[in-house]
Amino acid sequence: MGRVVLVTGASRRLGGRLVRRLMRDPGVERVVAVDAVAPVHALGGAEFVRADIRRPAMARVLAQYRVDTVVHMDVTGTALGGGSRASVKESNVIGTMQLLGACQKSPGVRRLVVKSSTSVYGSAPHDPAVFTEATPVRSLPSGGFAKDAVEVEGYVRGFARRRPDVAVSVLRFANIVGPAADTPLGEYFSLPVLPTVFGYDPRLQFVHEDDVIDVLLLVADEERSGARGSGTFNVAGDGVLLLSQCARRLGRPTVPVLLPAVTWLGSALRTAGVTDFAPEQIRLLTHGRVVSTARMRETLGFSPAYSTPDAFEDFARGRGEGLLPPRTVGAVVDRLSSVAGRAAGPAAKRRAGFVEYDSGDGAGDRAGKERD
Repeated sequence: MGRVVLVTGASRRLGGRLVRRLMRDPGVERVVAVDAVAPVHALGGAEFVRADIRRPAMARVLAQYRVDTVVHMDVTGTALGGGSRASVKESNVIGTMQLLGACQKSPGVRRLVVKSSTSVYGSAPHDPAVFTEATPVRSLPSGGFAKDAVEVEGYVRGFARRRPDVAVSVLRFANIVGPAADTPLGEYFSLPVLPTVFGYDPRLQFVHEDDVIDVLLLVADEERSGARGSGTFNVAGDGVLLLSQCARRLGRPTVPVLLPAVTWLGSALRTAGVTDFAPEQIRLLTHGRVVSTARMRETLGFSPAYSTPDAFEDFARGRGEGLLPPRTVGAVVDRLSSVAGRAAGPAAKRRAGFVEYDSGDGAGDRAGKERD
């Protein structure tokens, strides 16, 4: 008998990808895909159960299918079908409470994996340069998805104390990107012109959606991860990118805006339905956030295939060229440099330490370095 894995949030694109990968795993006997809305993508033959995790029905689902592994993917910052922020919070927090209550009552559940976010660390001017899983947070997020993630992790820690026989894993993902990433930050980077905070160029980290699926599969597999898969892990690609570097790779111009005006602009964009430019995102685009992934590598034994620059490069290719395509801008800069070099003439060369001399062999003037 193989494992029976239940995946919440299966109607989302990332959840659907995980379900299809699990269906190809020979060690998995059955995959139960759960969501409140029917998926628009194929689930690879998995059994879909239309259920709202905010309702007590999850206990019956766990018992009916004899689930032993639960992967909670339905912790997210965006709603399906244009739902409100209130519905997202209910799904994140109330849904997690109900799911954990059902898991607590189910004696067959042996493993719980929860998708979380590095946003639990917040973004503030006096933050440490690099967060570790043990770093005490100086200023907890005050709202939005970041606060939801903090509350969700609190309930998960309580569950772990009540059910010490269950292996509990919390994966704190950096900003997830990919060719078709559907996140608030992805919507921001899709704007034709990127508003930035005047005087700030924050450091950002990214994780590719392929690596997200791979690490979830690793942690959900008891044979592969074992006891070392229990605990909390930061998950991000190597390296960092400045916001200005991200803009250049996307070919999108930036418009620096004073911090007080950014809040007003974010509200206007959110009201217009252009993007969810929430306060937590404004803080990220002001102060940035970088986390250590040493525990992910040394304890969990996972190394992402994509670095932060590589992951963002793949994301940028999926977004198409912006108003300032990098290749076009580079070609223009090269031409301007060439023209400027020719216009400088001999005077500039002499200032740079070169002199013109005639070799006398009819080959014309040559440049030689002036000796001291």
